Amino acid sequence: MEMIAVPPGRVVLSDRRTRRSWPVDVGPFRIGAVPVTQEQYAAVTGERPSASDGAQLPVESVSFEDAVRFCVALSVHEGLTPAYSAAGEWNPAADGYRLPTEAEWEHACRAGTTGPRYGELDEIAWYRGNSGERIHEVGGKRPNAWGLHDMLGNAWDWCWDVYDAEVYGEYRVLRGGGWFDEHWSCRASVRRRSHPTFRTDDVGFRVVRSA
Repeated sequence: MEMIAVPPGRVVLSDRRTRRSWPVDVGPFRIGAVPVTQEQYAAVTGERPSASDGAQLPVESVSFEDAVRFCVALSVHEGLTPAYSAAGEWNPAADGYRLPTEAEWEHACRAGTTGPRYGELDEIAWYRGNSGERIHEVGGKRPNAWGLHDMLGNAWDWCWDVYDAEVYGEYRVLRGGGWFDEHWSCRASVRRRSHPTFRTDDVGFRVVRSA
């Protein structure tokens, strides 16, 4: 699993529904250069849940809970301290694999840029306008300045954060847009939400390790 070092920084998150924004300081971390693939997921879990079949396709049809279990299993396999407990609590001091916070995700996606995207959409992402309405192998589009592929388009990424506990309860944040989304959903600032047990064919994840 190729991991890319991301420098510390500050990102301003925003929510169009509530029309609010808030700054978040982000420490250094490492993040997968591409989303977790079906091959990688099967090697760790023995499972192939995806609706489409292909070793180098992003694993999809995985829930937030599935992604957390993968992070724990991969950490144990590599002799690292799992970031998540059996109760689903995050230990920030652990050196194991975990999901990005949404601030980490957006900071990594932007890679120092300030616009809605880190490049021309057709060059960097698979979305409804160019995907042929199907998912594609990871790494097929141009990466951002930090070497990260598919941050936008192809498959949404689960993030660790609760979206809005007061309104949506346990719903978790999704970022990045997918192969079936219109161009306006494939932007660095777009936030989506879903229940932690939700599975569909355009939602996957990528992993992070704390520095």
